[in-house]
Amino acid sequence: MSWRRGRAYGQDLRDRLLAALVEPIRAVAARVGVSPSYVPKVRTRLRKIGETTPVPPRNHVVPRLGPLCDVLQARAAAHADAKIAESRVWAASERGIAVSHPAMWKTLAQSSA
Repeated sequence: MSWRRGRAYGQDLRDRLLAALVEPIRAVAARVGVSPSYVPKVRTRLRKIGETTPVPPRNHVVPRLGPLCDVLQARAAAHADAKIAESRVWAASERGIAVSHPAMWKTLAQSSA
């Protein structure tokens, strides 16, 4: 099963877990291939809320340069040959925001996409 950290399991797996409500937790977990602690979480969500869908993700972190995306995009268009280090210096001196090289790079890459 291809699962990545921070992502919800598929709905088909949840349906298989919920179809086996009378079986013991450990037996269901071993058969489906999930941890035993996951089975009661799915069952509890169905019992308390009545939903079988996953909980919406709550781990989104707002980028520090989010409010400056438009300004950085305009600055990058005006100074096409500017280096990322120069953009970091500009953000620190003009806006008072110190960020790492990767953070600036990701922001510029997202704003140009």
